[in-house]
Amino acid sequence: MLESLVGFAVLLALILLRVPIAFAMGLVGTFGFAYMVNWHAAMSMIATVTYETGLAYTLSVVPLFILMGNFVTKAGLSNELYSAANAFLGHRRGGLAMATVVACGGFSAVCGSSLATAATMARVSMPSMRKFGYSDSLAAGSIAAGGTLGILIPPSVILVLYGIMTEQNIGLLFMAGVLPGILGILLYLAAVSATTWLNPEAGPPGERLNWKERMIALRGVWGVLVLFIVVMGGIYGGVFTPTEAAGIGAGGAFLFTLARGKLTWDSLLEILSQSVRTTAMIFSVLIGALMFSNFINIADLPTLLTDWVRHANLSPFMVLMFVIAVYLVLGCILESLSMILLTVPVFYPMISELVFPGVAPEMVLIWFGIIVVVVTEISLITPPVGLNVFVLRGVMPDVSTSTIFKGVTPFWIADIVRLALLVAIPWISTLLPTLMGS
Repeated sequence: MLESLVGFAVLLALILLRVPIAFAMGLVGTFGFAYMVNWHAAMSMIATVTYETGLAYTLSVVPLFILMGNFVTKAGLSNELYSAANAFLGHRRGGLAMATVVACGGFSAVCGSSLATAATMARVSMPSMRKFGYSDSLAAGSIAAGGTLGILIPPSVILVLYGIMTEQNIGLLFMAGVLPGILGILLYLAAVSATTWLNPEAGPPGERLNWKERMIALRGVWGVLVLFIVVMGGIYGGVFTPTEAAGIGAGGAFLFTLARGKLTWDSLLEILSQSVRTTAMIFSVLIGALMFSNFINIADLPTLLTDWVRHANLSPFMVLMFVIAVYLVLGCILESLSMILLTVPVFYPMISELVFPGVAPEMVLIWFGIIVVVVTEISLITPPVGLNVFVLRGVMPDVSTSTIFKGVTPFWIADIVRLALLVAIPWISTLLPTLMGS
């Protein structure tokens, strides 16, 4: 136990010293493993983890979903999504912010990246909201919060990595994210309504379109619907595996971009290079996390935690509250991917041993995965890290960081409500996976 605690302390110190998280986890994992075993074993561990991670078939889903998202972004699908949502919601008070949230949810369904969703929708929706006199805080807050849906609404790279680390069915995890994702959109819409009710000038109503114009706007989103139905329907129906679904989705996104005339040799090279950079970043963090995980496992921390919980006679929900509290604290200093890769190997063996009322034993880790992702979403918009906030700061340099953090406050309150509902009513997460499994 002492070795593990020292390892975590050194890791946090390196992170605070601005050492890249992948290198920090790799260094602590390697030195810790060498201390627990020997240097020869540690060097072998580095080679084995790097080689096996790079060649893992199950991880091939990651670059394919990233590639699909980049093709969709280049196709300009975000503009059609925003136009369609705006056609139905824009005339309401705060309607443009509501349209932004809905468009973010739809874009997330084929993108899977929170940062990409936030950056893309900022360029699409911010000019319209400023045109109609929206406050910068509400406009930026709706974009930053809507962007967090990218790591929950399937297909989600984070859920893929969680499924691989915990050996859970990725298709079931995808289905488990659907209802919580819809719940998140509804609660974000409620947050916009509450904000404009308290301050009507923050989000004045826009233009009302007639039904003919609304139907015309809907025609632009058929691509999203087709891709989502093919990818998720194929997985749900057992037609193909998540990896095959990712390949089909990437191929479909390529054809869609090509059909729209958005694909040139230069843009194709840009899409491929951006996909490679993102994949390399994710894999480097994953490799570092696996090295650190090997050290934690050899130090027997997961077993020690499980034994402590068993002897302390804590109720399963008390244990879950403790884990959630840890995630909320870590979210203040770590970004989402690193946080999940760092902590899941420590916590999931302990959670899998517990019995939660209303949750079938085979669904415990599926349910826990959704809770972890929702907590991670909260970390994307909370200070001092709040990666989505800093992405928006880069896209909109004229909006201050404090203004964006002020704008996201109602949304992370909505996320806390959603988290409480998911913990109290597990079937929100487990209903669709249970139906799929049966």
